Amino acid sequence: MLTFILRRIGQSALVLLIVGLVAFAMFRFVGDPVDNMLGQERTLEDVERLKEQLGLDRPFPVQYFKFLEEAVQGNFGVSYRQGREVSEILLERAPATLELAAVSAIFAILLGIALGVYTAIRRDGFIANFIMSTSLIGVSLPTFLIGILLIYLFSVELNWLPSFGRGDVVDLGGWTTGLLTASGLKSLVLPSITLGLYQMTLIMRLVRSEMLEVLRQDYIRFARARGLSDRVIHFRHALKNTMVPVVTIIGLQLGAIIAFAIITETVFQWPGMGLLFINAIQFVDIPVMAAYLMLISVMFVGINLLVDILYAFIDPRLRVAGK
Repeated sequence: MLTFILRRIGQSALVLLIVGLVAFAMFRFVGDPVDNMLGQERTLEDVERLKEQLGLDRPFPVQYFKFLEEAVQGNFGVSYRQGREVSEILLERAPATLELAAVSAIFAILLGIALGVYTAIRRDGFIANFIMSTSLIGVSLPTFLIGILLIYLFSVELNWLPSFGRGDVVDLGGWTTGLLTASGLKSLVLPSITLGLYQMTLIMRLVRSEMLEVLRQDYIRFARARGLSDRVIHFRHALKNTMVPVVTIIGLQLGAIIAFAIITETVFQWPGMGLLFINAIQFVDIPVMAAYLMLISVMFVGINLLVDILYAFIDPRLRVAGK
């Protein structure tokens, strides 16, 4: 088991190094931050002096390893646009993104598993077929289009929910949350549904497929022959074995929720890290872009590492293979 965990940790560290290298290399083709920071009246001496201050005159490998050295210490440099520490800016924006991702994940997991089990048990019913038909909307439509449709319906036509922003928030010692205010809760509804709808439908269809496969197994037939009730068979035997592959997919989708929150934040003007990243691209704010991608990569890889370890506890065959 220890060998399995150490191998996964080593693979995760290698992935982070490769992602950081690719991301840092791509920023060289986004644009020149010096052009945005200096005005029209700049001279060649001004350009050379600013490049030296920012470290842009150094070779690419030196810049990259310097960035890694500082990032390990929690220092991502100074924003070219705002002139503030990037870590300070990210700490201000992180609560909004993590709160949105957490609510979306809870919505996707709970509703996805519940609907997946229901549509598997009642697979021939009208309601189950209706749910499966409408779930194609969440799978087929892009996230930004779902967000626009929800804004048009619930904000423009019905005027029930706000169409942008985070609403009123409460500061809990450096952590801001909108879950404790009425306007914050209302502002969270549409973005969380938009962000979690695709993951919810994916989890639901996967749970249904795995549930139907498990219900065809011989031990389920044996359980029915013993006279066990349908509730015991469905929720104690079938669902437990259904969740083994579902846990892996849920872990991947949790990482995807955090990574792809950038689209939802842009549509709803949600003041999180995703919107910060979009603004950083427009102004070629390389420290902010690099820090955001590294932070998202750490979250994504960390979640998948935890899922791999959890998967080993759920499935004893992995522990035997590791030995």
